[in-house]
Amino acid sequence: MELLIVSLASGLAGFVDAIVGGGGLILTPALFAVFPAAHPATLFGTNKGASVVGTAFAAVQYNRKVSLPWHALLPATLACFTAAMAGAWLVTQVSPAYLRKALPFVLLLVLAYTLVRKDMGRHHAPRFSGRQEVLVACLLGACVGFYDGFFGPGTGSFFVFLLVRLLGYDFLHASAGAKLLNTASNSAALLFFGLTGHVWWHFVAVMALANVAGSLAGTHLALKHGAGFVRGVFLVVVSALIVKTAYDAFFRAG
Repeated sequence: MELLIVSLASGLAGFVDAIVGGGGLILTPALFAVFPAAHPATLFGTNKGASVVGTAFAAVQYNRKVSLPWHALLPATLACFTAAMAGAWLVTQVSPAYLRKALPFVLLLVLAYTLVRKDMGRHHAPRFSGRQEVLVACLLGACVGFYDGFFGPGTGSFFVFLLVRLLGYDFLHASAGAKLLNTASNSAALLFFGLTGHVWWHFVAVMALANVAGSLAGTHLALKHGAGFVRGVFLVVVSALIVKTAYDAFFRAG
């Protein structure tokens, strides 16, 4: 029964993740609810093991339909992976608790900015080219990748927002690029958790299949309906993240 519940949650998480990120909003609480006595690191590692496969599949599907600037995104992916490993190491040395209370307010600013700038992300108009684009993409990948390794909630949404805001991508191209970067940061975290024995691989195998199924469905919808649809889902997911992170920071007991 436990495997069925977390697999269904993994499928739904893959669906949401493929469109705009935020699947952790679904799968992580499900894992903690089903396995309340398990070590948190093990649940985080198992979550990463399932989600990285679905995210990678989504990246492949997007690449077949959306033209991406690989000259900028490939170096950014490497920077993201390296920074995520550094963040994962740092969280073993320093507690990220101070970020917990700041996160809802950061997400609220992201939501407000996106709502006010109604045309933001509707049209694909890259701001940079050549070395400038590579530099900005690497900086973006490193910063968000480090955040993902160190803390994590909202990573997919931050990738999408910053690709739109800083690089001038529309929401569809930003979501496609975010999948590539998020695959790198998830892989780094999975490597770290795997090496320290914090992954339930027998659960991951089944959950990953469910995540891929959800991911394929989400990618299909995003490609079919375009940037406007992705923007709408982005607003819904960020709103949900604000509620969830605010509850965790200020109202959850302990």
